[in-house]
Amino acid sequence: MKNIIAILSFLLFLTMFSCMDFLDLEPHSQSIAVQNSDADSVYFKSASEVEAALAGAYSDFKNEYWQLDYFVNGDAQSDDAYAGGDNPDNFQIDDYHLDATNRNVSRDWAYLYSTIGKCNTVINNVGAVTDPDLTAARKEEIIGEASFIRAFMYFQLVQQWGDVPLQLTEVKTISADKLDEIYAIIFPARSPQAEVYAQIIKDLETALTRVRPTAPHKGFVTTGAVNAVLAKVYATLAPQDWAKVGQYCDAVIAGGYTLLPSYDALWDNANENSAESIFEINYDGGTADGNWGTKIFRGLDWKKFNLPSNDLIAAFDAEGDMIRKNASIAFEDVSGKWSDEHYPQTQYPFINKWHNFQEGSDQNYIFIRLADILLLKAEAMNELGDQPGAAAIVNQIRDRVNLAPTPATSQADLRLAIEKERRLELAFEAHRWFDLKRTGRAAEVMSQTIDHTGQPIGYVITPQRLVWPIPQAELDKNSKLVQNDGY
Repeated sequence: MKNIIAILSFLLFLTMFSCMDFLDLEPHSQSIAVQNSDADSVYFKSASEVEAALAGAYSDFKNEYWQLDYFVNGDAQSDDAYAGGDNPDNFQIDDYHLDATNRNVSRDWAYLYSTIGKCNTVINNVGAVTDPDLTAARKEEIIGEASFIRAFMYFQLVQQWGDVPLQLTEVKTISADKLDEIYAIIFPARSPQAEVYAQIIKDLETALTRVRPTAPHKGFVTTGAVNAVLAKVYATLAPQDWAKVGQYCDAVIAGGYTLLPSYDALWDNANENSAESIFEINYDGGTADGNWGTKIFRGLDWKKFNLPSNDLIAAFDAEGDMIRKNASIAFEDVSGKWSDEHYPQTQYPFINKWHNFQEGSDQNYIFIRLADILLLKAEAMNELGDQPGAAAIVNQIRDRVNLAPTPATSQADLRLAIEKERRLELAFEAHRWFDLKRTGRAAEVMSQTIDHTGQPIGYVITPQRLVWPIPQAELDKNSKLVQNDGY
């Protein structure tokens, strides 16, 4: 009876939570839909309810994970940025001293599973809707879009934590005779990475045959976005399937995307949803739909997060890459505001890729763009033995920013040339850490990261530190979860 009461209380809390505004920035628990009884077998009664539920999943791309933590995890965890700011949880991430009580770790887990729960509700219930306003074709599109979003969230989880629980269903009814079933859904064990990746690929393949090739703007899932993520998944899942990477990159490239003539135009707030963008989170600005995340990284009102690193600035300078350096980093005089061990107050760097960093910013975030996929294609070609083809793509990217062709010709040299090109091209777009991890270069590269004196900082990364700890709060409430080694 105590167990029944505990579950009922937990589900009631989650049901009440589902009515909260998606812009609430407090950490969230997993979202689980609950129906009132077995007789109430249809979760959605109308087309508008389904569309609203899907919109709720999309809107999660504007929560704290995607406005802030996504970039901290991809860049401050790498050699491109220091933690900056004044948050001890971010310092732990930057210095590889994470523990299971870190608040970023807990909230990121919760945010991602909350969105997965919303997707599960849509995927599992849209088929039963009888409203004639919801056509069969639109049902298929909705399943495709929700499947993509679920895969996108699981891709974040598996890269960050390794083995994670696979939750693909929701609690629909509550009764004593279904306690075992309810427990399995609410308190699942971790699934091996191979199973998680298999589900990610299955979801993306489901999406690929259902979503639209084009949409009103790049904030909606399209075939280009699905192909791009499939390419990224096959480049990350070990052993990498480079033929698949090339296949899906080719599909993106054939989709009508083109590089913008000017690199800086990507960030000037005048070319949003451009021909180069594949998946982009759109903001209208103001109190209701402002991108507060840009202010976290830029501005003089308080010390900012993701401080550009000396190592990255040195890499730009060594390459003579002033176009991308100036588009990526702005130097300001912060005298009298704060000090920092890494830089003098008169030449303090900030991320410059989001030019509108005012309160209520309407600056979009670009999550996937063509240059990323072109360089991934070059990586695949190099691994498959086509060094001239790989070099040609690298040179295409370099030509836009007036850099000479790469001198690399061998496979080994091109690996490093592509790695460097991805770093300079995609700086502060949350790719660097995961690029280093998937290529097996994280420990080596981070051990050589230099400080303002030109000497190694002294980062030490053990294999265990390549993944995050399972949040302690999740371990406390779910006895089936087992902590990652080293934590």
